Amino acid sequence: MTVFGVDAVTDAAAAGGTLAVRRGDLVTPLARDLAAELGVDIVASGSPPAAVKGRPVGVGSATAAGPPSPISPPSPALYRRGSPLPSRLLPRSLARTDLAALSSTPPTRVPRIVVVGAGHVGTITAMRLAEADLADEIVLVDIVGGLAEGIALDIGHSAGLLGFSTTLRGEHSVEAAGEAAYTVLTAGRARQPGMSRGDLADTNAAILGPVARSVGATSPNGVILVVTNPLDEMTHHVWKSSGLPSGRVVGMAGMLDAARFSSLAGLTGVARAGQIEGYALGSHGDEMVIPRSQLAANGKALTAQLDPGAIDALITRTRDSGAEIVALLGTGSAFITPGLSAAQMVIRMIRSDDRVVSATVMPAGEYGIDGTYVGLPVRLGRSGLREIVHFELTGAERAAVVAAASRIAERVRSLPVPGP
Repeated sequence: MTVFGVDAVTDAAAAGGTLAVRRGDLVTPLARDLAAELGVDIVASGSPPAAVKGRPVGVGSATAAGPPSPISPPSPALYRRGSPLPSRLLPRSLARTDLAALSSTPPTRVPRIVVVGAGHVGTITAMRLAEADLADEIVLVDIVGGLAEGIALDIGHSAGLLGFSTTLRGEHSVEAAGEAAYTVLTAGRARQPGMSRGDLADTNAAILGPVARSVGATSPNGVILVVTNPLDEMTHHVWKSSGLPSGRVVGMAGMLDAARFSSLAGLTGVARAGQIEGYALGSHGDEMVIPRSQLAANGKALTAQLDPGAIDALITRTRDSGAEIVALLGTGSAFITPGLSAAQMVIRMIRSDDRVVSATVMPAGEYGIDGTYVGLPVRLGRSGLREIVHFELTGAERAAVVAAASRIAERVRSLPVPGP
């Protein structure tokens, strides 16, 4: 039996993207996580044909052969998940070329992340970011007396369980939080039953405008991630209010909607949720576009595995999932997956990985759109938007994305003009 760690995964990534293992071999949890990030297929000899990126079927459990044999150097599993890796174990993708270039790459840790809004979404976001242990400090900001401080203290206590080194504190203002590499905006009013995301526009614009101006002044070199609804309009409003370049103001919703689609599609039994690939473009709302041409399960077109009616139903339920959760909760709105999605986007920016995700960004002619924020496929980097990725969409899919951008632009024009 062989134990495969992250060094085996990085070697596989450089050699073509496949790591061959035998049934009974062990693949460490950290190695599986890294394989998923680098797009390495872990293939078990003699297993069914479809390889699962980072999570091979039948691999990773001990057999009657006994305990794993010693390996040298020690298994990377000994390094706590989420902690900074020794330089020899850093993935080659961080170097853009090979390990020899690592000295010229940015560090995989940042001094400070600020999360504005210590409600449910902000709490989940801060908790996941703390667990990832990629920041020296996380600061929660909320105007409600004691709330941010209490949540920060509570999350901080989990370091004894999770082993992270990130420290946490709570403040009442962005200025008191200090300069941040990344600021996540979750503040604002949540939807209530019967409300659309658009119903929140004026109220949340009034809240986020002054906050965005403070962030722009306090962290002029940072990145803002917007989570507050209505997402597309609020991202545009925050960009105008903050004064930051558009590439450093990004909206979260596409990752959330794509996760919802994959999770719902996984319930059909066609594949596990993590093996289903899809992208949510357009708006975070009625004009959401989930291109069927880009849907896949286990690397095969989903349209060849599910009938059109089933896919239509999945897309509709994905689009309506937020309202479905609001109706079930009675008060408040979804917060667990939105918080995790926001944290995951920050993690991807810090690590500057090459995976394509859905995000709300400002195109400059891509897909025939200019001048308005809209959901598109992108790669993220340390400074926010790295590039907008070109997909070969069908004519109808492309037209739907353009139409969504047009509707978003109309709604943005009705928002109050940001103050000085």
